Amino acid sequence: MVLGFLSRKDLLSSIRNLSYLPRWIVVGIDVVVLIISFLFTKLVINGIGLRFIGFENKIPYIFLLLGVNVLSFWIFRTYSGIIRHSSYTDAIKLLFSQISVLVFFVVLNTVFEVVYGYKIYLNTALFINMVLSFCGLFLYRVVVKQVFEHFFSEKNDLKLPRTIIYGTDANALSVAKALKLEVPSRFKIVGFVDKNSQNSSKRMMDLPILILKKKLPTLMRSVNAEGVIIADKSLSKEERLVIVEQCLEFNYKVYIVPLITDWENQKEISQKVKSIQIEDLLDRKPIVLDGKAISKQLKDKTILITGAAGSIGSEIVRQVLFFKPKRIIALDQAETPLHNLCLELINGGVADKITTVVADIRNKDMMNAVFKIHKPEVVFHAAAYKHVPLMEENPSQAILTNVEGTKNLADLSCTFKVKNFVMVSTDKAVNPSNVMGASKRIAEKYVQSLQLKANAERDAKSTKFITTRFGNVLGSNGSVVPLFTKQIAAGGPLTITHPDIIRYFMTIPEACQLVLEAGAMGKGGEIYIFDMGKPVKIIDLARKMIKLAGFIPEQDIKIKIVGLRPGEKLYEELLNDTSKTIPTHHHKIMIAEEIQEEFEILHDEIEELITIANFHKKEAIVSKMKKIVPEFKSMNSAFEALDK
Repeated sequence: MVLGFLSRKDLLSSIRNLSYLPRWIVVGIDVVVLIISFLFTKLVINGIGLRFIGFENKIPYIFLLLGVNVLSFWIFRTYSGIIRHSSYTDAIKLLFSQISVLVFFVVLNTVFEVVYGYKIYLNTALFINMVLSFCGLFLYRVVVKQVFEHFFSEKNDLKLPRTIIYGTDANALSVAKALKLEVPSRFKIVGFVDKNSQNSSKRMMDLPILILKKKLPTLMRSVNAEGVIIADKSLSKEERLVIVEQCLEFNYKVYIVPLITDWENQKEISQKVKSIQIEDLLDRKPIVLDGKAISKQLKDKTILITGAAGSIGSEIVRQVLFFKPKRIIALDQAETPLHNLCLELINGGVADKITTVVADIRNKDMMNAVFKIHKPEVVFHAAAYKHVPLMEENPSQAILTNVEGTKNLADLSCTFKVKNFVMVSTDKAVNPSNVMGASKRIAEKYVQSLQLKANAERDAKSTKFITTRFGNVLGSNGSVVPLFTKQIAAGGPLTITHPDIIRYFMTIPEACQLVLEAGAMGKGGEIYIFDMGKPVKIIDLARKMIKLAGFIPEQDIKIKIVGLRPGEKLYEELLNDTSKTIPTHHHKIMIAEEIQEEFEILHDEIEELITIANFHKKEAIVSKMKKIVPEFKSMNSAFEALDK
């Protein structure tokens, strides 16, 4: 039975099941270490012909020495921590504990020498005893810590994914240390990758430094690694993208981590290690904003944001708050999302700057009340219906919201002398092939005509109308990325409308940053288009998202081609065939020169269109839209017949 208990299997099991050493065991071991230190010190001192204790009856003084040590443990709480999580702080506690004991007995010796003319203890022996005690106490804690780490890691390493860290600099080292201390552990770090091939014979944290002679997947295969954490701060965006592409090709997991110098609390390092997201694969550089110009436009101003509960509108709210407006009027007809935004802002401590309004921009009386009560100085108009197939089925709703709603807001902005009106439009308004895009193009034309009218009247106090036009926004409500995410979670298939379909993409923060920048630089009447980077093939996006989720395309999760939806193009454009661009001071923002129309003619046409829309006659509505926007040619739609 005893032999069975002492067997390696039972011993390992006992150690693994013991999550920490109880305090009484820790104190007991400490006392044993003290006794051993005392005996060893006595042996050394006696060996040179001296006496540790100056009395024949040594027992009371030995107990006094042990008692004061135990008291110092209690004072400095050296036993309060869990030994297997010991740190430098615990070592410092032990050091102070032993120094305090030494000081106490030296003072006691001095008092006895002054009063009685002799010492209880030999001061040199006390010093040697203190050094030996500290070394013993510290050493056994290190041993216990290593034993626990060894056996628990032996248990967990079988389950953890083998991972390498790309980088050998201080950033990579800090990440490795943080992950090693992480509880529960997520990775088994098996080595570091040195891209410069300078440290082949060296080790870090007792782990090998792997030299990158070929492609990274080849190196990972050689050490049986399943993933890589990119922690090298010297890597360029292009180098990082190459690494990610190589790893995804062979279905290896890729994790990224920001620079440690960007963090206030280094204990959060391990929490910052995250799986790479599809947004991280956009080949785009960070946007540099003209903070002074935006602040001048927004600071201490009352800002009305329509569609404030949507993905774009809510991000505009967050970014406008950064520029310290006087008040934000967050308007939307969607009650629950608007409530959720309110809760977020309350938690952020900025709710006092927000007024929420549940209202429909199609209701002009309600919009008039909003303008009359709050008197906004800047309007960001992001409210719109945007789903192409739905608007193809419901053209009247596209007109009543995207056209009439915009007209209501634009007209009221003129009436109430709003300084700037910034409209969020879409690349689908360019050479539109669907009802949604055409409705946005009509809205663009209307706000431009208002600016043309104001310019003709030479009204210096008139509203400046500015339009911003960009493509698909990653992660926005209804975009392809959340759809693919849900389809992957459901086990597939991922539905693609056409294998050759391509789109331009931006992130939500990036799109909103450019909206604010364009709004600040606008003089009135411009349509700003944004540098959307390189177009992305949707089927490639689907494959990457499947791989990022840890699956194999067409094997674990299928991709299904379902055919183009009504009104859908294979590719989107940012300019009409007759347009040209003018550069601005911001290299990512250009002005599209569009043919502008006289206000009176366009106003009458739009009024007639809205009247038709109220009768909900689809063909009549679309026919009138095509008259207002001659370049509107329906594609893959029942309305193609109207183009003949």
